[in-house]
Amino acid sequence: MENNNKNIVKNFLHTRIRVNDLEKTVSFYKNVFAFKVVDQKKSPRGSELVFLQIPNSDVLIEVAYFPNSGSAIVQEDLMHFAFEVESMEAFSKHLKSLNLSFSEEPCKSSSGSIFAFVDAPEGYEIELIERPR
Repeated sequence: MENNNKNIVKNFLHTRIRVNDLEKTVSFYKNVFAFKVVDQKKSPRGSELVFLQIPNSDVLIEVAYFPNSGSAIVQEDLMHFAFEVESMEAFSKHLKSLNLSFSEEPCKSSSGSIFAFVDAPEGYEIELIERPR
């Protein structure tokens, strides 16, 4: 089935993750990835929301704290974010300076990319990719 409305979606704006500790999660993304808080508010239904801007992008991550819906439980390997880094070696040094480590150490793919994983405080996986030069 072909969709003839090729321009029906204009742009990808944000994705939402729900967390149990808003402050800890926001601090992690700011310190580890240099994300910038661009908005913070309370939704009409009572969620506390923080919008983080990804560097070199217009894409946002909406971090939501909503205790009325129960605890946020992140299922292993359900989803992850993937971010390109200039140098895996430099990123590794940056992680160590924050007393953090990879959850999966860097390894080289068949395409020549180097990839590794870091776990965010709530258990969301973050993949880092250094593309071949």
